[in-house]
Amino acid sequence: MGATEYLLLVPSLAISLAIVVPLTGVLIRFRANYNPRGLALDAEGSAVPHTGPVVNSYFGMFRRVLNLEGVPGLFKGLMPSLVTALIVSLIIISMLDPSGRHGAYRAPVTGVLGTFLYGLGMVILSLPSAIITSITTPYKLPYLKPIQSLRVLLTPTERRRPWILYLTPGLLLTQFLHVAYVTLILGPLHRFLVPMKSEFGIAYPDTTPLKLAIYFAVVLTSTIVLTPLEVITTRLAIQRNHASSEYNSVSQEVEGEAEEVPEFVGVEDVIGLRNEAEPYLGLVDCAKSIINEEGFKALYRAWWVSVLGGVVSAVQ
Repeated sequence: MGATEYLLLVPSLAISLAIVVPLTGVLIRFRANYNPRGLALDAEGSAVPHTGPVVNSYFGMFRRVLNLEGVPGLFKGLMPSLVTALIVSLIIISMLDPSGRHGAYRAPVTGVLGTFLYGLGMVILSLPSAIITSITTPYKLPYLKPIQSLRVLLTPTERRRPWILYLTPGLLLTQFLHVAYVTLILGPLHRFLVPMKSEFGIAYPDTTPLKLAIYFAVVLTSTIVLTPLEVITTRLAIQRNHASSEYNSVSQEVEGEAEEVPEFVGVEDVIGLRNEAEPYLGLVDCAKSIINEEGFKALYRAWWVSVLGGVVSAVQ
């Protein structure tokens, strides 16, 4: 990859993130919003109703973010996302082999096992990025001060020992299971039902309407597995790691420069976070807690996003 292409990587990522960040940010907040069905207990043990926001749709969360935080709220975390995406992209590019026409870069074409191992490697590489870009903080993150943003998004413990991000309970396992399902189940079915045909340097699906319909049915059915994993990933990713258990698992432990970062001014928070003393202990505990506290439907928030991802993959 030439120097010019490296220089063009930054503006191209910025343009794509300008579209992706608002949509992804709303999705994260919608799936992270804690909305228990029952009553909570106050310090005296009396039952009190939940006072957090009740948002029942993705577009409802989009309107809420826009009303309470405005357009800047939609682009919260643009620079942390750009920095992490740039670092990950540079690492990926350095690992890929140039092939095809005009020196284009692509992932190595391997069998099912090779694709699975490649996916696991990408999960390990991008896990810190997944945590950093899962933004639910009420602070206004400065666009041109990424270090200051990291002081808000990460706890002092996580900044001193960044490897502790990999020990976030259940997060790595949840992402591994997601990759395993996509590469070991959807991947082979995609190759069989929607094989790609190449002509004049252009790849396009080479399949029959029946096979394509079967694959779309498989993608739709796969949301039963994939959407809960994605919701659980969001819940686990926003849990912070602290040196002391006295801190709440989802609170932002801020100090130093982070204290100078202003908050969005509003009468209420955009989302409610689960602030119980005991955090989610892992994948299974998170799933059980969501079902018991918020209902089974909470595991399938924005399920149609998983369907769209599968549909787009059918033509790639």
